[in-house]
Amino acid sequence: MEDFKKKTAAVADQLRKIRIVPVLAIEDVEDGIKVCEILNNCGLKAAEITFRTKAAVGIIKAVAERMPDMLVGAGTVLNVEDLKRAQDAGSKFAVAPGCNPTIIKEAMKLGLPFMPGIATPSEIELALETGVTAMKFFPAESLGGIAMLKGISAPYKHLGVQFMPTGGVSLKNVKDYLDVKEIFAVGGTWLAKPEAVKAKDWAAIEKTVQEAVAFLKQV
Repeated sequence: MEDFKKKTAAVADQLRKIRIVPVLAIEDVEDGIKVCEILNNCGLKAAEITFRTKAAVGIIKAVAERMPDMLVGAGTVLNVEDLKRAQDAGSKFAVAPGCNPTIIKEAMKLGLPFMPGIATPSEIELALETGVTAMKFFPAESLGGIAMLKGISAPYKHLGVQFMPTGGVSLKNVKDYLDVKEIFAVGGTWLAKPEAVKAKDWAAIEKTVQEAVAFLKQV
C-alpha cells in the first residue's frame, strides 16, 4: 500500500504543476494522437483519455510511446478489466467517476496510481479507508461546485485529502477552483470538444489550449 500511495502522491504532485488536465473522449485513434500532439506542443503535458470510446486504448498506447514526457492517464475506469487495459497500454495513472473498493485494491496490486471519484463524505471515507487521499470530485458543478467540495472535505483536511474537480469546469471558473488549496488540478473537458475533433478543426482546438496555457501563466 505504501508504494501505491507514494506513486499516486507523485502523480498528484505532477498534476499540481500542470493544473489543468484535459479530459478527452475521442472516437478515432489518429484524432486522439493529433489532439495530444497539440496539447504537448502547447505545453499542456497531461491528458485523461476516457474509456468511453473504443479508441481509448490505442490513443493511450500511441501517446505513451510517441510522447514519453506527457502524463497520459485513463479515465472512466469502471472495472478491473479497464484498469488492466489502462496499465498495459502505458497509462501513468487512472481515474474513475465513482469509488469502487475492488478497483482501488486491484490498482494497489498493480502499482498503478488511481484516483476514485467522490461526491459525498461517505465516499471520501471509503477512499480514505482503502488508503487513497487523491480523489476526483465529479460531476463538480452539478454537485454544487466549490462550495460543496469545501463543505464535504472540511472534516478531512487534516488527513491530507486532495481533489481534482471535473465536470462543468471552464475558463470562467477555473481560477476559483485552483485557488482552493486542496485542489491539485482540474479536469478540463472544454479543451477539445467532440464537435471540433469530429470536424478536425485543429486550429480551434489549438487556440483553446493556448488560451488555457496563457491563463495558467497569468495565475
